[in-house]
Amino acid sequence: MKIYAVVVTYNGAPWIEKCLDSLARSSIPVTTLAIDNASADGTPGQIKTRFPGVELIETGSNLGFGKANNLGLLKALENDADYVFLLNQDAWIEPDTIAKLIGVSQQRPEFGILSPLHMNGAGTALDLNFSYYVSPGACPKFISDWVTDNLKPIYETQFVNAAAWLISRQCLTKVGGFDPIFPHYGEDDDYLNRTLYHGLKIGIVPHTKIYHDRMGDAFGQLDWDTNRLFINNIVRLKTYPNSFMFNLVTVVKEQLDILSYLLLLRDFSKFIPRLEALVKALLMIRRIKKAKDYFAVEGSAILTTEKK
Repeated sequence: MKIYAVVVTYNGAPWIEKCLDSLARSSIPVTTLAIDNASADGTPGQIKTRFPGVELIETGSNLGFGKANNLGLLKALENDADYVFLLNQDAWIEPDTIAKLIGVSQQRPEFGILSPLHMNGAGTALDLNFSYYVSPGACPKFISDWVTDNLKPIYETQFVNAAAWLISRQCLTKVGGFDPIFPHYGEDDDYLNRTLYHGLKIGIVPHTKIYHDRMGDAFGQLDWDTNRLFINNIVRLKTYPNSFMFNLVTVVKEQLDILSYLLLLRDFSKFIPRLEALVKALLMIRRIKKAKDYFAVEGSAILTTEKK
């Protein structure tokens, strides 16, 4: 069995040794690829010095999360990987994390993506964002089963962020890679939506864990409000199985209603970013539709640049 781990790095010096060391200590052997997005803090040098067995790919520029991961996913598939484990640079695993995830995957192949519990960096609590993913509304019965000490091997969910994903080869060959249209953030929402659309499930495996010492916004979004709203618009315009026209009418109507309300309140601090985000998305409408159509086809190729 071939298992690849892919870690995208960008100024990851504070965490990278702990991250890569944990992969080296995995109870099941993994081939680790580090994709560096032009770090300026010596991260590539650390990897070369401390982890000569890790294959380092230096992109020469900041490709963002999705495109950089696609380089690793493509290389893993070309080398006949059975599984690819994505891990954030600011996270680390336990020795049996990957082995346990693969054990569950082999029992439940209908799950294309599996993720362990995400603890905070100190291991004293669930990662705050992850706690929302296992709330009763998002992941029914998980909290109740945890409290009553009756955890199941796997819990189906609609979303878990890509800080730690085990992706099966079946999933990669069906769904493809991340959509390069996303600069950073939103690519995991889109990928999971496509995974479900192509008939595979997403699961959380509670009997193993990672530790996520959140790095904050290290990938450099300049205007968080506008960019986050813009990315949300792209995700929603690409939502499957709805038609693109249905998504477009729904998003525009909703945003215009909100803008009208904000204008009535004269709340320009919220009005302006939202208007900019809508205009920015509408200017990309052909690109977004093309991306949606491309990834609707099962077996779409992993792209390292946007589909022309």
